[in-house]
Amino acid sequence: MNTAVPPAVRQYFASIRAALAGLELFLGERNSPLYRNTVVGEVIVPFLARLKASVACWENRIGFVEHFRISRAESGFPVFQSVLELENDRQSAEKRLANIPAADALREEMVDFILRQKAFPEALQARMAERLYLEQIGKGDIFSPFILPETIRVAVNPRTMRPYYVVSWGAFDGSQTLPMVYMATIEDSSEDIVRMLVTEDGRLNPDVDIPLPVGGLLNPELASRFDDFASKNSAYSLTPVTIATNLDKDFPELHPKQLRRIVLGPFYSAGITENNARINEILSKVRKSENAWLLTWTVQEVFSKAERPARRGFWSTTPAQEEFHIDTANLEAARMGVSAYEKHALVPHDAYQALYAAGEAGQVFGDYKVHVISGNQVVSEV
Repeated sequence: MNTAVPPAVRQYFASIRAALAGLELFLGERNSPLYRNTVVGEVIVPFLARLKASVACWENRIGFVEHFRISRAESGFPVFQSVLELENDRQSAEKRLANIPAADALREEMVDFILRQKAFPEALQARMAERLYLEQIGKGDIFSPFILPETIRVAVNPRTMRPYYVVSWGAFDGSQTLPMVYMATIEDSSEDIVRMLVTEDGRLNPDVDIPLPVGGLLNPELASRFDDFASKNSAYSLTPVTIATNLDKDFPELHPKQLRRIVLGPFYSAGITENNARINEILSKVRKSENAWLLTWTVQEVFSKAERPARRGFWSTTPAQEEFHIDTANLEAARMGVSAYEKHALVPHDAYQALYAAGEAGQVFGDYKVHVISGNQVVSEV
């Protein structure tokens, strides 16, 4: 990595790496509502791995580019342009690597340059950083602007005698620069699918082998359209109830019973982000800079409280429609367009102590569920 990288940038990457590692630790806690062995945890884990891979790529990238920007005043994550650049570079990585000398050859050149020139080989180091970046981006999946849906669970609702799927997908919102994870529970009333997957006694047909996860919606006739729908209906500006209602209208055979959206962020890092002046002021007083951060996320949920049956008339047919529950008694839930929501905050023990000592913990966290990292343990609901 370039030695000219400012200390604040190094601190930012150290902080966000620590925050994502902390979230991973939290997902491993059995008492966590997002425990990785639950369906929600199962969905989040691979997307977290993608986000960690993106951060590793960005950290390598700063070794050979002049500018790297983060959304300092809003999400605390890299700006959306950085997300797009990763996606573009991922597609051209193999071709670019072919034009860069091997790592061992670059190291030899660097040593030779130092011995002959008595100076630091900045140009060669930048080439090495670019090679490491391209190798890293080719190792695995990153958090792309849009991540195609996958079917991760299949079962049967014995009451309706329909199969239902749990489908997940991801999106990095361009306007708010926030990574988001979606998961939906959807019943399918397509006649061919019902005939194939549901037995007469209302069970999943054991003779049908379904190698989960399945890329896309399990129904092959609707999979391509569903991908297109998800790509056009994953913006942060759309409320969960709007997305669920659009899905219900666009696919007469699909019946969304539940939609969850997990919004990761904002992320706060002392001396870097400006999204909350008071939080950043207190975090800046934390003794160890690697503990001067705060990661928040929100879990939003909308569910169907009833399904209005289809109506078949002489002149027209009205398909079945879901009635989604919105908690109008809760102003925040109504604003979000959800049945329920949870706000979470993950914070190192040192940072929590600083907020508590300043008398700001109650005001900062408000209705957040707080999870404090202390060593290799996470203490929740402090």
